[in-house]
Amino acid sequence: MQTNRDEPTDADADADVNGDLDVLIVGGGPVGLAARVLLERWGVRTLLVERHRELSPFPRSRLVNVRSMEILRQLGLAERVTAVAFPAKFGRIRFRDTLRGPDFATAAMVGVREPIPQSPVIGVVTSQDRLEPLLLGAAGGEVRFGTELVAVREDTDGVLADLADREHGTAARVRARYLLAADGAASTVRRLLGIGTYGPGALGRTTTVVFDADLADWSDRQPAGMYVTAHGSFLPLYPEGGWGWFGPTPEGVAHTDWAALVRGALGASDPLEVDVLRVQHWTMNAFVADRLREGRTLLAGDAAHAVPIVGGLGMNTGIGDVHNLCWKLAGVLQGWAAPALLDTYAPERHPVADRVLEQSVANTRLMAQVQSHRSAQLSADATLPPPGGTELPWTDQYFAQLGLVLGAVYDSEAVYGSEAGESPGATGATGATAATGATGATEARGDHGQAATDAAGDRGAAPTDATGAHGPTATDAAGARGAAPTDAAGALGPTATDAAGAHRTAPPNAAGPPGPTPTDYTPTPHPGHRLPHLWLTPTRSTLDALGEHFTLFTAGPPGEFPGIPWPLHVEPLTRPHAEALDLGPADALLVRPDGHVGARFTGSPLSPDTLATALTAITGGRRPD
Repeated sequence: MQTNRDEPTDADADADVNGDLDVLIVGGGPVGLAARVLLERWGVRTLLVERHRELSPFPRSRLVNVRSMEILRQLGLAERVTAVAFPAKFGRIRFRDTLRGPDFATAAMVGVREPIPQSPVIGVVTSQDRLEPLLLGAAGGEVRFGTELVAVREDTDGVLADLADREHGTAARVRARYLLAADGAASTVRRLLGIGTYGPGALGRTTTVVFDADLADWSDRQPAGMYVTAHGSFLPLYPEGGWGWFGPTPEGVAHTDWAALVRGALGASDPLEVDVLRVQHWTMNAFVADRLREGRTLLAGDAAHAVPIVGGLGMNTGIGDVHNLCWKLAGVLQGWAAPALLDTYAPERHPVADRVLEQSVANTRLMAQVQSHRSAQLSADATLPPPGGTELPWTDQYFAQLGLVLGAVYDSEAVYGSEAGESPGATGATGATAATGATGATEARGDHGQAATDAAGDRGAAPTDATGAHGPTATDAAGARGAAPTDAAGALGPTATDAAGAHRTAPPNAAGPPGPTPTDYTPTPHPGHRLPHLWLTPTRSTLDALGEHFTLFTAGPPGEFPGIPWPLHVEPLTRPHAEALDLGPADALLVRPDGHVGARFTGSPLSPDTLATALTAITGGRRPD
């Protein structure tokens, strides 16, 4: 792999190439920061570079969903994130004519408004600028702010990256064995590598106004994480105060009175002081990268998939990307996995990105329909139905989204017993499901990653997230990826094009839309699925047994597995817990470090050789020395 580069030249770059670096992380948003924490816990040496001089001052993403909170619990951060978030009662979306008018519709965010039986944690409504400092402080690896990657090339030993410090006019060159690109929707790395994208592209221009107003007491009586009105949407930013408004960018931006615009959308009969703090204009994007890997470079987060903010999927999907990837990088770097393990990253995460794009686009269209439907009612006749009687263009079933948040299913060589992976031979997968129930209803809000320009000169990328609906399970490798949605104004967004002109509305080799998929989530211990949550003690979940190792859940006493050269923890289960996972007395369940079931052993006591055969297959087909 060789890229063209404008700067720096060989003469400009520092001659001291760092040869001790395992992974260079490009991008200091929540996805890059989460990758840094995950890799450090594995003992992987990292350097993170971020072109901006500091963490983003904008709220941007608004929801940390239940799956991301499970990952943060594993990292020891869930309680700290919850401490700076809104109370659970704000896990709701309200639809109104104006902010201070009555609801004409409302829906709770599943897994945020109240606990669910399928998880030991609850999602939270919080702002990205509260999450990022916690992630930054959770690891000690070097971080260079104000440092931009300007060129990258690969040789037989790794990746060679040229870095530029724009403020000080200096340059450096670093060598790493791998590069993890989490540098956002306008990814420099993706552009340098010539990786194209597919999907609807740019859906339209949006403006966010951050302002202060005396709404705290009112909001506490009618709490919501988001209020959708016919005049734009409102979001409380922090528990102690602060608000955001966002909507389609109006004509004549330079002459817009933003305080007056916000006051009009408030619908207050009494004058209300509105103090505008910041205005940001940005583009809502909708695309997925053609490839998630190019040699030793891997894309994650918005660099891999930029999705509309409605539904809160972008950041959370990106955190899922690096949770899937980092244990694989650690295994390859530490020698207990073959390089072929990295080949499973794209087959596992690309289908998830496709489905998230599809659903986020549908959420955007749905929100536009709700707003236009109500606006038409308001303008057509003075005799309007009561707010509670407005007919809405959705059903409760449509809003169910746990199947997407918790129900991603991996089918690759890293799943022993999947269609792609090696057959488990004498052992096999069963057809039962875990004892916990299924559910669905709404989830809303929070991601980021849209290319943006800030009127105040601050960092680009979408500042705040919306909410919305959600649905299908991410199991289809082909995905329903091709339909171009309407933007918030109901018009088809223009097609986006990357620097190489390689953007399409349809994916490469699209297989057509899949059949209908359920929106509900039913926990199952089958290979490829997320391990079901069960309470092993009043405070310890099956998910808490996971860590920087494979976890073997056994139905009987813990066996001995001498000579196993993989990181392994054995977790014996009581009989009720084993039965809840459909394990007989001699059965066992092998779970990968990312919480997905890697193999299931049934019928006879598990031998070290059988376990080693499964682990060899999962980790790239080569047994470590």
